[in-house]
Amino acid sequence: MFIDKVTIHVKAGNGGNGCVSFRREKYVSHGGPDGGDGGKGGNIVFVIDEGANTLLDFKYHRKFIAGNGEDGQTRKFFGRSADDLLIKVPLGTVIKDPATGAVIHDMSDGEPYIAAKGGRGGWGNVHFATPTRQAPRFAKSGTEGEEYDLLLELKVLADVGLAGYPNVGKSTLLSRVSAARPKIANYHFTTLSPNLGVCEVYGQTFVMADIPGLIEGAADGVGLGHDFLRHIERCRLIVHIFDISCSEREDPLQDIKTINNELERYSSELASRPQILVANKADAGYIEEMLDEVKQYADKNGCELYLISAYTGEGVDALMQAIAAKLKTLPPVKVFEPELVREQTAETSHEVTVKRQNDVFHVEGEWLRRLISDTNFDDYESLSHFQRILRSEGVIDALEKAGIEEEMTVEMYGLEFDFYY
Repeated sequence: MFIDKVTIHVKAGNGGNGCVSFRREKYVSHGGPDGGDGGKGGNIVFVIDEGANTLLDFKYHRKFIAGNGEDGQTRKFFGRSADDLLIKVPLGTVIKDPATGAVIHDMSDGEPYIAAKGGRGGWGNVHFATPTRQAPRFAKSGTEGEEYDLLLELKVLADVGLAGYPNVGKSTLLSRVSAARPKIANYHFTTLSPNLGVCEVYGQTFVMADIPGLIEGAADGVGLGHDFLRHIERCRLIVHIFDISCSEREDPLQDIKTINNELERYSSELASRPQILVANKADAGYIEEMLDEVKQYADKNGCELYLISAYTGEGVDALMQAIAAKLKTLPPVKVFEPELVREQTAETSHEVTVKRQNDVFHVEGEWLRRLISDTNFDDYESLSHFQRILRSEGVIDALEKAGIEEEMTVEMYGLEFDFYY
């Protein structure tokens, strides 16, 4: 089964919490704080699986959760950081945002990609000791790992894409010029998934892809072409094959125009790619006038035209040499540039929002949630630290700007207190 598009959910690991601990040893009267830091949460990392050519592994496994970092220990021992979770995908997989379709990363470079970063480990209380605060009874919690829905879309990496109506001989040509052995039969839609073959011409190698048959209306979802047009997007050169023998279709030139129209409707960039027109099934006979019409169309559009028989091999060598020569003049396989950059707002931004409901002021901000979880409100020093952070980060100023007055109530993630200057 060929699967080339799937949505998955990824969750990086949370960081471990810092430890609150004090050194307790015989003959050591003032050991001081010795709480260690929490470990880092595991990242979600995409890596290339060289042997894979489909996203079939994601059919039933669509949720990926990395391990959490361990909490800090006494005696300044750090918690263990979690291992990264590796997700293997085929070369050419594009990671997108499922809501907008924007490209996040293209795995065509073959390098690992961190899609979700693990949370940082929290500090132990050893970090909060000062000359005036020698016994801090609070530590920092670990931050949460990033969590996303991701769309994985496979776009095969091929130099040459074979385009054309069903049953015009694309699979036959691929089987003749490469070691690929696609299914070949005399009926429409024999090819149900893209087939790749490595071709060699006088020491020059390139990848050729047999794209499942396009038909009129493919850009609107008719037939199989709509599902597989994405696989021809990267191709540097389109080899457009048509049946010159008219064994099944009466007008080869109209077939060429129809397929090119579908490419244009799907992507104007794709339609502008260089094309080589290939009149196949010459061994079955053809009408010279029809071939002349195609020659005129090819000359008008700046395309080369070759007459071949993929079945007997007639004209195939000349075609392959022309393809190899053309590829030398073309830019490398297209790599999709990122269109969406994840913002690390939870880690860097200390912005807050204040909403007033009657005389209750609700304050929100992801960093505030972490600060509250880090604070021991039963400890005077920890509470004092909390109050200083609120003032230094502008929370008090934001409340005053919102119109708060003394004895009004402030609510922060379940924490309520009365406001006093």
